[in-house]
Amino acid sequence: MLSDIVKLGKRIYRTENPRELHRFIVFLGRSEVHRRGMKELCAWFEQNALRRQLLERNPFPIEQATRAFFYAGSTFSERKQLICHHFEMLQERLRPGAFLKLGGLDARYPIWKSSDEDIDWAADLTFEPGQRKEGLLCVEMRLAGRQLYQIIFWLGRDKAGEDSLFIGAMQGPNMEGARDIIKDITKRSHRYRTKNLILYMAQAVARAFGMKHIYAVTNTGYYAQNHVRRDRKLKTDFGAFWEEAGGHRTNDPRFDELPLVEPRKTMEEVPTRKRAVYRRRFAFLDDVDAQIAARMAKILSQPEKSTGEGR
Repeated sequence: MLSDIVKLGKRIYRTENPRELHRFIVFLGRSEVHRRGMKELCAWFEQNALRRQLLERNPFPIEQATRAFFYAGSTFSERKQLICHHFEMLQERLRPGAFLKLGGLDARYPIWKSSDEDIDWAADLTFEPGQRKEGLLCVEMRLAGRQLYQIIFWLGRDKAGEDSLFIGAMQGPNMEGARDIIKDITKRSHRYRTKNLILYMAQAVARAFGMKHIYAVTNTGYYAQNHVRRDRKLKTDFGAFWEEAGGHRTNDPRFDELPLVEPRKTMEEVPTRKRAVYRRRFAFLDDVDAQIAARMAKILSQPEKSTGEGR
């Protein structure tokens, strides 16, 4: 057991670097504290060939179980269960090649592309080591190959045992000229805000996976609390945005529940002067839905689960 953990740790950490060596030693210590649970987690990945291959490509789930990741107050037992549920549900839903690709590292599967010929604007399903603090998979919007917006998530089961997508974080652009870039993108999506669009894409992915619910971490639930400034004011108010998007509180203050389908105004509810813009916006969003459904259907092992009715 210890030798297996050491081998995994050496794949995760660059031990020639003093800081990484320190993290490696801490990882070994935490693994020893949770020896029984770590043995069970490693054994779970060894249960079949696909999971073994996945761990060869991506050793980070073993590390994630030992660290206070995903949401505030998570325990080792909860993280172990979360990791197993996520990959179990991916394996149930995806074709083997897609399971290995999306469960691995730095692979990209395109789910949407803008029809505008003068811009390289697209969205992928992906996962990279830097995203492992908040989840196990990511919907990432990119502009000219650069990260614009992302929603990091995992698949799991809620307290009622129903299949759900959990959003661990939503992150915006960190690039020069971001304000002007977002302004241009908002025009191209017919005044539909970019952060609403990345959530809209995540909702489409959730439906394709056959999820029954979407939950998102709140200000209380964000694992790192680095969205709070030194003066205790919020840099990002997750709760306010989730509420704007149709979300509501749950019995667990760390999570809000979001709708699987974004509420949409009828044309009768839209002022006459704005109806042309709304028609173009709805057509744009309908194309987003259609593209994501079509792309996801190609990798799903049982496409009928993309109806949104769950298992």
